[in-house]
Amino acid sequence: MSVRAVAAETGLSITTVSRVLNGKENVAPETRERVREVVDRLGARAPQPRPREAAPPSTAPVFVRCPYLLTDYFGHIVTSVAETLSAHGRTMLLDAGDSVVESTVLRGLPGRRETRGAVLILPPEPAQELEALASRHYPVVVVDPRIAVPRGTVSVRAAHFSGARSATRHLVALGHRRIGVISGPSSWLARDDRVAGHLAALSEAGVLGSPEMMRHGEPKDETGLLAGGELLDLAERPTAIVCFNDKVAVGVLQAAAARGLSVPQDLSVTGFDDIDVSRATTPPLTTVRQPLREMGRVAVTMLLRQLDGHPHEALSIELETQLVVRASTGPVPRAAG
Repeated sequence: MSVRAVAAETGLSITTVSRVLNGKENVAPETRERVREVVDRLGARAPQPRPREAAPPSTAPVFVRCPYLLTDYFGHIVTSVAETLSAHGRTMLLDAGDSVVESTVLRGLPGRRETRGAVLILPPEPAQELEALASRHYPVVVVDPRIAVPRGTVSVRAAHFSGARSATRHLVALGHRRIGVISGPSSWLARDDRVAGHLAALSEAGVLGSPEMMRHGEPKDETGLLAGGELLDLAERPTAIVCFNDKVAVGVLQAAAARGLSVPQDLSVTGFDDIDVSRATTPPLTTVRQPLREMGRVAVTMLLRQLDGHPHEALSIELETQLVVRASTGPVPRAAG
């Protein structure tokens, strides 16, 4: 019986197994007991050979699922995941692109021996599929979950509520009170948190949010163009619009230009994410910076702790956002003040 055989059987790293066998103290009690059970069992019988194509759990790639085009937002997260895994001597098996969005791959993950653990980025799968992974104790971390993750599932996300509140507070400080909102899909957690943050900032200023000033849709520029146009065509149009992301904000800038409105003289616009396009618009966008690369790094760290058999210190982590003020926001127009 070898250390490698025990590591393969338990799913722990060779380093962790060695710590247990050498009586080191920096090992969780549950991990120590798990190793001892396997040692006793392997000592009573010859270890079964593993399939040649299956890598040992300690070196098997991590499955990374990102069923979207790897543009600015997703590209930053995936790159960070890959770099962090590499720094820990691991690789990843990437499942990415719009073509895999309908894939049922999650259902078979616990039985796949060629990968070990998973990072799921904004997974579109229903709660039942995530619950199935949790019930089988499969090591997984969800990055920026769309929906509430099942009990016991580890996740990392940005502080959407405080980020949205900071953007609206900025507009309120500039004198804006008629503020339109173009939020994301109605079923997304981030949408609920950001709308709540916006309404909280308005409430602090003694302003009630108006359903007439709210729209929602997919996080893309077409949504900003159409929904922004609707808001700007109201009899009493908003003096500012906060957008679900920078791409939606680009669409709002286009809608404003089509109506002969200047930004920020006639209309202030804010985005969310701080991806490259936020610095390429005219004028550059005031936006809320998400810590995209840090989300990837934290996700890998939390997954590796699971793979090493450590108990969860936190099941859900929120990372701080930052308001970045640029030229797309300014004082409320005099006629509207």
